[in-house]
Amino acid sequence: MKEYQIAIIGGGPGGYVAAIKAVQLGANVCLIEKEQLGGTCLNWGCIPTKALTASCDVVRNIKNARRFGVKVNDFEIDWTNISRNKDRSVRQLVKGVEYLMEKNQIDLISGTASFKDKDLLQVEQEDETVEVKAENVIIATGSKPLTLDPFNYDGEKIVTSKELLALEELPESLLIVGAGVIGTEFASIFATLGVKVTVVDVMSRLLPMEDQEISANLARAFRRARIDVQTEKEISQIERTEAGIIATLADGEELEADLALLAIGRVPYAEGLNLDAIGLELEDGAIKVDQYLETEVDGVYAIGDVTDEIQLAHVASKQGMVAVENILGDKKEMDYSVVPNTIFTHPEVASVGMTEKEAKEQGIEVEIGKFDFKGNGKAVTLNETQGLVKIVADGEDGTIVGGHIVGPHASDLIHELALALQQELTVEEVTEMIHAHPTLAEAVLEAAEDTIGDAIHG
Repeated sequence: MKEYQIAIIGGGPGGYVAAIKAVQLGANVCLIEKEQLGGTCLNWGCIPTKALTASCDVVRNIKNARRFGVKVNDFEIDWTNISRNKDRSVRQLVKGVEYLMEKNQIDLISGTASFKDKDLLQVEQEDETVEVKAENVIIATGSKPLTLDPFNYDGEKIVTSKELLALEELPESLLIVGAGVIGTEFASIFATLGVKVTVVDVMSRLLPMEDQEISANLARAFRRARIDVQTEKEISQIERTEAGIIATLADGEELEADLALLAIGRVPYAEGLNLDAIGLELEDGAIKVDQYLETEVDGVYAIGDVTDEIQLAHVASKQGMVAVENILGDKKEMDYSVVPNTIFTHPEVASVGMTEKEAKEQGIEVEIGKFDFKGNGKAVTLNETQGLVKIVADGEDGTIVGGHIVGPHASDLIHELALALQQELTVEEVTEMIHAHPTLAEAVLEAAEDTIGDAIHG
């Protein structure tokens, strides 16, 4: 039996980052993974969907080629090769993580782990069962898609994101249940590829957790993309038919499609861990942790989606590093105050900090600054003028408390505002920095200037 200072269960962006951090700090560590290194994010989430998004960018460029003086007489969307490109991207990055495991001399154990005691794990492998002894354990088992009984999930016609990414051919029509991050990203992808897409959600708008003005802007873009968005509609049942699926709404209306995607959220995955053996109970399906990422059981930590704190890969990675630092003696609290969120729709959406509504609810006398990309030189040259940058600032001292972007490269631009929040910068301090011209980042500068009434091009 091998003994380790730290054993990590789950090789996703939380687990494998924690393992590398542990080695960097001098710990003896093993990583236990039952499927593919990289977890859901790399294999069935963040990376494959971004590869599909990249293919969609090419499709849009071809469709708009004449505007740039390039004549394209004909083109064909080849789903088989789009999927192959997606799979190549995933394989390359999985191999990259495997290389990092070898480079850092991390013991990688394939199999399904469960607790026999708080410092003793049992790992079920194909041919044998092995035991691993560890002074500390980090649980990083992630999450799984939420499915509800009335939706009759079957993995074939009524699917989750995992099955949708494995499609052998494009459907003619797709019903997406849920207008959150997963639902809107897939809506953008499949609509661009020529699929008739309908999005249904019980909530009142797309991306209900985002700033209302940003959601409204994306809704306009979806209408132009001919995506049928039906909000404030409840689906009571989905049934499989010979031709595809039929969804029955609460008001009796029926919607037909070739496929239905259930994008109604993800829930923590803690199955098979035998937590009873160590006296650890789940709360609403999640493993609860303190500010140091430790559970109520000494020496047992949890990170990532299984904690149900914030279900984002970059949060899981940071949690992994913080948990390791705490295990090895450097007491450090996990800070969730500045977490950028990125959504790869078309146009992209990104945010950090408070929305305008949230700031007002906290009693902040807000000042708002906005700048449309149609006034940005780089956006005009790219023919990507849909969207805006919106800054929420404290009216008393000008401190930036929120940043919201819908538009080209929003996922990259948001980090300037994230840094501003982390460093508690004022809008005036942001305006003091010279921004290169012509760049999309100038839209952030102009929004900051607009907050104090000094926008040059607004």
